[in-house]
Amino acid sequence: MLYFDYKQRKGVEDMKLADKIIRLRKQFGWSQEDLAEKMNVSRQSVSKWEGAMSIPDLNKIIMLGEIFGVSTDYLLKDEIEEIEAGSDSGDSGFDKVSIKDAQNFVETSGAQSRKAAFATLAILFSVLPLLVLLAIAQLPTIQLSTQVITGVGITLMFALIGFGVVIIISTSHVARKLTAFKEGTFELEYGVESIYREKLEAYSSKYHKGLSISVLLFILSPIPLILAAIFEASTTVILLMVVLLIALIGIGVFILIPISSTQSSYHCLLGEGEFSPEGRIISKRSMQVSTMYWPLIVAIYLGWSFWTMDWHITWIVWPVAAVLFATIVGLVQLVKSD
Repeated sequence: MLYFDYKQRKGVEDMKLADKIIRLRKQFGWSQEDLAEKMNVSRQSVSKWEGAMSIPDLNKIIMLGEIFGVSTDYLLKDEIEEIEAGSDSGDSGFDKVSIKDAQNFVETSGAQSRKAAFATLAILFSVLPLLVLLAIAQLPTIQLSTQVITGVGITLMFALIGFGVVIIISTSHVARKLTAFKEGTFELEYGVESIYREKLEAYSSKYHKGLSISVLLFILSPIPLILAAIFEASTTVILLMVVLLIALIGIGVFILIPISSTQSSYHCLLGEGEFSPEGRIISKRSMQVSTMYWPLIVAIYLGWSFWTMDWHITWIVWPVAAVLFATIVGLVQLVKSD
């Protein structure tokens, strides 16, 4: 089964969720009180559903499907099949996304982002064994040669990089499906937008909390290294502070990737933020710039840092790079708009 099995429906007539609840309830010979009792809600709630004054939440829709013996897709899609086939009326020209399609998309995006977070963490932490071993080698009680320690550290580094790359490659087919869905043009079936707008609002506090923690870790990460350099700490301490810097950044990235992916999934379904028409253009141009920009910044930072060992100074690359990146993206948008 494909992750996003959505398609255009033709030969159908409009029927809203409210109409379907009325129709199914009458087919079973139930009153509004009977249905309310089975749903564990008040009769007024059922009356509002049937009057299209409110929409049941996702759990209630699933319960309605179980009680009536129909699928949630049937309840939520705007149309039912006509008795006479062959009519093309009502075809919007866009792919229809049902509640099931939306759920699959969000769940798949979440699973993919968690794997991407692990892969990123493995690659980012790949240099840590080498740095820790080099720090240990500076201790006078350690008799191992620098060549042996370096060899072991580099071996572990490539092992972690390989682990991260394997994860990325093994999930690339899912990433392509997600990209195709995000770049496609679709229309949400009846009720889906309101459900996911509520989900987005409920998720907002969790997203901002995670974002705040990540940003705080990024800001705090260079402080131990700066203090060690100011107080002229030993090489061992300096190297360990570099390890701490990378560890804090890695934890921040590990938190940031999944929450950003979930937020992005909701925006994609609702066509907001980076997935609005204007946002799509900006995101595409920013991605083109970032694929060349950030690898270059990483190379400059590592090269400068290891060449001079002035870690207490070279950290300044990151805030400068961030401001410069925003400036470059803004200039690109300005040039393109002209």
